[in-house]
Amino acid sequence: MPWLETVGWAGSALLVLSLVQTRVMRLRVLNTVACGVLIGYNAALGVWPMVAMNVVLVLINVWAIARLLRERHDDRVYDAVPIGTHEPFLYHLLARHAEDIGRFNPDLAGTEPARLAGTADHAFVVTTADEAVGVVLTRDGAGPDEQLVVLDYVLPAYRDFTPGEFVFRHDGPFRALGTRTVVASPGMAASERYLRAVGFTERDGRRVLDLPATPSAA
Repeated sequence: MPWLETVGWAGSALLVLSLVQTRVMRLRVLNTVACGVLIGYNAALGVWPMVAMNVVLVLINVWAIARLLRERHDDRVYDAVPIGTHEPFLYHLLARHAEDIGRFNPDLAGTEPARLAGTADHAFVVTTADEAVGVVLTRDGAGPDEQLVVLDYVLPAYRDFTPGEFVFRHDGPFRALGTRTVVASPGMAASERYLRAVGFTERDGRRVLDLPATPSAA
């Protein structure tokens, strides 16, 4: 049955495609769909051990997707850690992902890591467990309570989420700086959906985030 073989090949191709994804959520979603297709294919052929295996994989993927969605805004899972702008670890992150940073921030393309970090007054690394998932660089703005974002970069595996929010939250690290206004960088301004998700609005031709003088009560 040619149509059944087509389904089997399509499911197998999708399974392989899922395994080469760099984004965690995309990998899980594609893998779930592929396993679903292969469940139907193997059931039609009566290959029940393969059906059982793919059912288990679907359940594992659904559990993992639910956990990722549940934890994406959880400050017990993600941390925004201040780091010195001259720290070797910061240079390492910027150098390792320099090409990807330039792809999403054309105005920063080709900028040496030390020079890029040197344009910032503050740096924050977003982490989960022992893994760095993003980095935000800012510099002082026109007033003592304004910060201008130089870079807001998320590593590819976590790009389906918004880990930058842990830097921009009202009770985040800007509280210690006395920041009242954060101004988006050109790279951030290119993603309207992301800006809305972390609380930026348009004002006077700029994308800005207003923070309260004191953190909101828990």
